[in-house]
Amino acid sequence: MASVFVGGQTYLNYINGEWCPAGTGQTVPSINPAKRSEVVGYVQSSSLEEVNQAVASAKAAQQGWRKLSGSARGDYLFKAANALERRIDEIAETMTREMGKTLPEAKGETARGIAILRYYAGEGMRKIGEVIPSTDSEALMFTTRVPLGVVGVISPWNFPVAIPIWKMAPALIYGNTVVLKPAQDTAVTAAKIVECIAEAGLPAGVINLVTGSGSIIGQGLAEHPDVNGITFTGSNQVGKRVGQAALARGAKYQLEMGGKNPIIIAADADLDLAVDATISGGIRSTGQKCTATSRVIVMRDVYETFKEKLLSKLKGLTVGHGLDAGTWLGPCANENQLRTVQSYIQKGIEEGAELLFGGASPDHPDLAEGFYIQPTVFDKVTPEMAIAREEIFGPVLALIQVETMEEAIQLANNSDYGLSASIYTQSISNILSFIQDMDAGLVRINSETAGVELQAPFGGMKQSSSHSREQGQAAIEFYTSIKTVFLKA
Repeated sequence: MASVFVGGQTYLNYINGEWCPAGTGQTVPSINPAKRSEVVGYVQSSSLEEVNQAVASAKAAQQGWRKLSGSARGDYLFKAANALERRIDEIAETMTREMGKTLPEAKGETARGIAILRYYAGEGMRKIGEVIPSTDSEALMFTTRVPLGVVGVISPWNFPVAIPIWKMAPALIYGNTVVLKPAQDTAVTAAKIVECIAEAGLPAGVINLVTGSGSIIGQGLAEHPDVNGITFTGSNQVGKRVGQAALARGAKYQLEMGGKNPIIIAADADLDLAVDATISGGIRSTGQKCTATSRVIVMRDVYETFKEKLLSKLKGLTVGHGLDAGTWLGPCANENQLRTVQSYIQKGIEEGAELLFGGASPDHPDLAEGFYIQPTVFDKVTPEMAIAREEIFGPVLALIQVETMEEAIQLANNSDYGLSASIYTQSISNILSFIQDMDAGLVRINSETAGVELQAPFGGMKQSSSHSREQGQAAIEFYTSIKTVFLKA
């Protein structure tokens, strides 16, 4: 649609150090999922022309950027962190208005983005190789690391600050240049992040932003011959297309995709803590986390007590606009996601699961314009049901009763996914079995499934990822290649 100023300003692409409109002359509105009549802003509906311009800009800038010292690149990231910190309230509010999560969550995520930038700024002073003994006593052999070149970043809408930053920051510190394609639903937030990075004074072309549809911009990056690496977070369906396109031309790719994350409640668990973790991990952020709790596997001895405590706690949650004080649960990020969640709730009912709680949109008139869904709990769920196997990405919990810990772990592993899993227990034997036998990239004991610390590697097994790891020092493995040097005078 044509750009019209109705409740929001227009945001441009950022290419070669300049803010510029798309050649199509078209923009699309980013709307507030809590109030669909409110436009947060208009973003560019770009074409392959802008992709080509951004990649050419990044390629031209890369040689100069990689020749800077790691500490010099780190100085830019420190400045970007400071710029983001100065605007933390504004960007958090934009995030809440654009994708719906509560303001405290949005502010916490923005603070995490600041911390990630500072963490990777410090990585500029760390070692990037090692000395290896040579069989030739008169030679020196060592390794160093070199950047990939141009990195395409394709980021999702559920963490519109943290995920783009945890991809861009390591790419930049290790000497790569970046073209960011954010999710269209949160492109205004992405533009404000890039404004902060640009404020740090990075050379033109080092960071670029192109907004538009995934089928054009995202796929265009994946297929572009001058994009040396692609890092993607999103759905399995799209991720596989991105990976296939990169593989076809020999580019490096990194995919972080879905999850169907279990929490196991043992008979000796602290049930009050386990209930809090189940709700926080599965319902907070409207269940829109790849690490969100989805399957709740509970031992028979404590099943009824756990269920009563869970339902009692859920009744006290407030659904509403993320900017309103006291709101615990905001809307789904967009109408498509709401429809997806509703379809899975209907599938659960049709397949014979018992709807214990929620399952519908709130009937309060103040929420009529938003994409709201109540927290939802199903009982009598069996492993073959869709709600027990497929990623819903919404605030829906499937309760499953088991007899033994062996059965619980076997059921937890009975999934195409392997991203995150947790257990609540006091038994050392249960803990050790869970750590050893659970097929997930992240296992958490007496803690919710959601969340990972920025300095720790993050990624999944099976269909949850391409088996690489993001964040922490592990990020260097994707964003660089090892060069072995043999030196003899």
